[in-house]
Amino acid sequence: MIHPPNCTKRKLMASGKMENGQQQQARRRRNGEVVVDGSEILQLVENKEAFGKFVEQKFRLLDADGDGRLSVRELQPAVADIGAAIGLPARGSSAQADHIYSEVLNEFTKGKKESVSKSEFQRVLSDILLGMAAGLKRDPIVILRINGEDLNEFVESPRYEPEMAAIFSQVESGNSTLQQCMLAALRQLTVDHGMPPASDSWVMENIIEPALQELHGDNLEQPVTQEVFFQEFRKLLAIVMRRLQGHPVIVAHTENTFDGNGIKKLLSNKLELDKLLDCVWRGVPKEKDRTAKQYIRVAFDRMADSINLPPYGAVEQVDAVVNEAFKMAKAEDGKAVDETEFKKLLTEILGAVMLQLDGNPISVSTNSVLHEPMSTSSTLLSPSPPSPMMLGNGKLGDQ
Repeated sequence: MIHPPNCTKRKLMASGKMENGQQQQARRRRNGEVVVDGSEILQLVENKEAFGKFVEQKFRLLDADGDGRLSVRELQPAVADIGAAIGLPARGSSAQADHIYSEVLNEFTKGKKESVSKSEFQRVLSDILLGMAAGLKRDPIVILRINGEDLNEFVESPRYEPEMAAIFSQVESGNSTLQQCMLAALRQLTVDHGMPPASDSWVMENIIEPALQELHGDNLEQPVTQEVFFQEFRKLLAIVMRRLQGHPVIVAHTENTFDGNGIKKLLSNKLELDKLLDCVWRGVPKEKDRTAKQYIRVAFDRMADSINLPPYGAVEQVDAVVNEAFKMAKAEDGKAVDETEFKKLLTEILGAVMLQLDGNPISVSTNSVLHEPMSTSSTLLSPSPPSPMMLGNGKLGDQ
């Protein structure tokens, strides 16, 4: 199954406390928030007649040379379109998204085929979309329209002064200029404050840099005091708010906590554990009923969906925990193992990862600015479930 990684809990913080339902609903109405939960994808795939016609039409569009098969090159638009349809940021935006795109292509080609038939395309597309729908149902991607209203609320709230005092103490190094401090402070603000990611190049070029230019402060390059910082930063945020009103920024937001609970549930259910171990054992290459230990990592990655872990390579902190578990189990010494040893090692690794994550959960928040067209859905998956990018008119970055 292919879908975005597990998200145990999404937190929206207000005054350091979890927002209640009414606050979240008000926030959603304000931001034009859209939750991509996979329901529309599921409706399409489960309607066999509609899905069959959908596949026929899309296959003809993809089959550029008309040979009745889709090459890896001809599949690329479909892979990109699948990502766009569920709200993934464009390729290159994050390692997490890129890994999912690679997995989608591999599902079609099985890592070996140079082309696929229409029936293979339909079968794999159905599996992928169902997997994505299931993942999105459990772990929705939240599409936020940041237009300055939440940022204004933060600036006017009792939170502002204590939080900015704490941020100033973190970013001021003794010889920092006012501009350096303000840029560093902007990077500390998040979507929970109503600020799009300052690390994004479009946000920097179209929101932050013009706001600094408009500020016209003679003391931008002078050493800064907390009093001057408070005064000038509030002015800067007022300009940023005004620019966001004219140029709202669309952000795909996820918060994921990996705490080992998925592994704990699997290990407590022997029937399900045995079924999953049998499944991954069947999927690894063998010679005389033995396989190289290197394939234990492949098998572990194939189990990721079932144990609520991200794919290997998507989250560095989780990768480090997994690497340490493999090292402790001596699972990468290149030796061959039989089925019993293979399953025993995998179970040991699962237990080691579970214990580490149970004691030290890993939380990861991602905020990716979406630069895709927002006024139309993609041509390849149209008609299809409406793209989450359809939140307004024009493109992000239009002046």
